[in-house]
Amino acid sequence: MDIIVVKPEATDEEIRHIIKKLEGLGLAVQVSKGTEVTVLGVIGDTSKITEETDDAFRAIPCVESVMRILKPYKLASREFRKTPTVIKIGETTVGGKRICVIAGPCSVENETMMLETAKQVKKAGASFLRGGAFKPRTSPYSFQGLGEEGLKYLEASRRKTGLPIVTELMDPRDIEVVEKYADVIQIGARNMQNFRLLLEVGQSRKPVLLKRGLSATIKEWLMSAEYIMSRGNHNVIMCERGIRTFETSTRNTLDLSAVPVLKKLTHLPVIVDPSHGVGVLEHIPAMARAAVAAGADGLIIEVHPNPEEALSDGDQSLRPEMFKKLMKELAPVARAVGREI
Repeated sequence: MDIIVVKPEATDEEIRHIIKKLEGLGLAVQVSKGTEVTVLGVIGDTSKITEETDDAFRAIPCVESVMRILKPYKLASREFRKTPTVIKIGETTVGGKRICVIAGPCSVENETMMLETAKQVKKAGASFLRGGAFKPRTSPYSFQGLGEEGLKYLEASRRKTGLPIVTELMDPRDIEVVEKYADVIQIGARNMQNFRLLLEVGQSRKPVLLKRGLSATIKEWLMSAEYIMSRGNHNVIMCERGIRTFETSTRNTLDLSAVPVLKKLTHLPVIVDPSHGVGVLEHIPAMARAAVAAGADGLIIEVHPNPEEALSDGDQSLRPEMFKKLMKELAPVARAVGREI
């Protein structure tokens, strides 16, 4: 028993009765209420649950069905939630018909640059502002970010433009300060399997943008989402950002096949990061258009007003005029697949 589907007419008291019985077996329960049915996701070691116990739960009048899920990720699976998850963040949504676009520089460098970028990307049609205040860099001698000072610059840009903020969390010790400023917490590729960090953001009420690890399989990626969801935070956004392969002509290999694969396996929204995915400026627009055609719910794109002076990833950052052109190019692609941007 991994999922119990409750009949539409079930009362709250009847649902609490089922939850109490499950907790008596040493199991935890996540409740997902849809418009037609309520689904109880059973968390814990269900392998020891006998068929007789399954039958006992089936005998409860308000229970419609009891099912087993063979996948190790239960809460993230399509079996747990048939309809796609749509996450509302302020006046914006991730998932649904409208494709969201997250844009901004790799790193927050100063308040003037941040505000200029925010105004430009909003004018072009972006729905979120991105910027790193804490930066995970390959070299310890590279720019590591401005910390809380950078978060304050992001907040100032949000006040001026209304764009919600997406920024990265690297250390569980920084979660309170990041929560104070961010609308969406990003978990970067290098931290996809930092399970302590995942459990911490699982207790947050902020949506989490979970980037795929550098060499992670889709199953491993979904298991990381499961870590977050197991603590009660179901607002997880999956982000394909390219994986490490033998190919050297691009920074990474952007796995666009992950988009339709995830759409079949999970109800969570899926976005694509073509900037890190290829890391070559001239190829980013093509991969952004391809991601929309593949069914992505959104894009995250690096934009900088003066890339040659950027403190990180300047070589893969679009100038505002390039970003504006790309947004216009994405509109007909979105319409072709029944979406809008």
